[in-house]
Amino acid sequence: MTVQPGTSLADCVRAIQRTGTGDSVFVCEPDGRLVGVLTERDIFGRIVGGAIDLHDPVETLINREPKTLDLDDTIRDAIVLMQTGRYRNVPLVDQDGRLVGVVRQVDIIKYLAESFPEELLNLPPRPHQRMKEPEGA
Repeated sequence: MTVQPGTSLADCVRAIQRTGTGDSVFVCEPDGRLVGVLTERDIFGRIVGGAIDLHDPVETLINREPKTLDLDDTIRDAIVLMQTGRYRNVPLVDQDGRLVGVVRQVDIIKYLAESFPEELLNLPPRPHQRMKEPEGA
């Protein structure tokens, strides 16, 4: 979900609730250039502390230097970034910093499952679990 600078935090919370698929709002200029990212964690971490006014503009809480992926980055780059930064959604930007997409954890899982179906489907339900006796004994 994208919003423009000046959008209220309340509208951002409603946008996150409405989409039901993500936990981030990407703040972009009208030309599509990414300005920052606001996550559920940013909002709710501050709400618990009581120091937030939902009428404030989104710029009061956004991360103005979010980690991003470029169009030529690999799946491995995305996984490493998500794992090391504990990100669930990572913006994908072009060479001019315009938001062109979002890479989500579920996107990576789906890609890997579709790319390697035989390997995944043939795994035992619990690979670490070994049976003491052969089945049917």
